[in-house]
Amino acid sequence: DATPVTIERLKEKLLAELAKAPDLQLAISADKTAPIGQVIKVMDAAKETKLKTGVNLFTKEPGKP
Repeated sequence: DATPVTIERLKEKLLAELAKAPDLQLAISADKTAPIGQVIKVMDAAKETKLKTGVNLFTKEPGKP
């Protein structure tokens, strides 16, 4: 889902999904224009939810699929 959310709302959504699927995996897709601070905030939010499987980060060049 590409709908923008606040970090607090992201944590709520992650916790709700983790309750349904404890082995949930999170993948972050960002291009080189993505602010690294925001990416780190997302990773920190996942860590705070005690996501057991970790976070996968994927990068791509802007404008490329």
